Amino acid sequence: MQLALSSWPEVEAYLARSTGIVIPIGSMEQHGPNGLIGTDTLCPNIIAREAADEAGFLLAPPFNVGNAQHHLGFPGTITLRPSTLIAAMQDWISSLVRHGFRDLYFLNGHGGNIAPVTTAFSEYYAAWSLRGEPCPVRLKLQNWWELPGVMALCREIFPVGEGMHATASEVSVTYYGYPGSVKRVEMTPKIAPIAGFTDAADYRANFPDGRIGSDPSQATPDKGARIVAAAKTALISEVSAFFGANDRLEAHG
Repeated sequence: MQLALSSWPEVEAYLARSTGIVIPIGSMEQHGPNGLIGTDTLCPNIIAREAADEAGFLLAPPFNVGNAQHHLGFPGTITLRPSTLIAAMQDWISSLVRHGFRDLYFLNGHGGNIAPVTTAFSEYYAAWSLRGEPCPVRLKLQNWWELPGVMALCREIFPVGEGMHATASEVSVTYYGYPGSVKRVEMTPKIAPIAGFTDAADYRANFPDGRIGSDPSQATPDKGARIVAAAKTALISEVSAFFGANDRLEAHG
């Protein structure tokens, strides 16, 4: 069930049986020569949509621009300052809580979001703590690649060249979700270097084609299908436990 494709009476009916919602959160940033700009948003959204269709939970539209300042040396990247991301998340959370949602599960696709998102959670909880009131809301952040069993599967499929950015696994997931967007590009070196970085200029100097430690030329839709299937199963299990026994989600598979 997708929030964007639901009417308000349908959302009201959903809230009568569940106060949980899943929110994909990602980024709009370069992913090397053959990776899609929207990879970090597409991956959690592809996984969460399949899980929502099967398990019947409500899926919010993706929060699709994150903290990606270090990728601005590559055309197409859009970023929010960490402070902007934190403020925007307060409004998203408060809006959903206003309607009666109490269990907000953010499925993340971008490592650069982890620090500001967890800070946004702390800001939200702090308001309740300072008022001396118990907070009825639970907020959770989960990286899709850290869902149980997913990282092990990615390493099994890509024992060499998985990398840290523009990974073979994330590019495969997007190719599975959007097979018409598969791009074949020869990359040199085959496996990108690994190093640290600071700002956008430093990143571009260290990683001229955008990759870090990866060989995403290995990516295929079939490999992505295997990863999505594993992630979907793990997500359904984790979301069901997080939402709690009082939710009466109905399978729609």
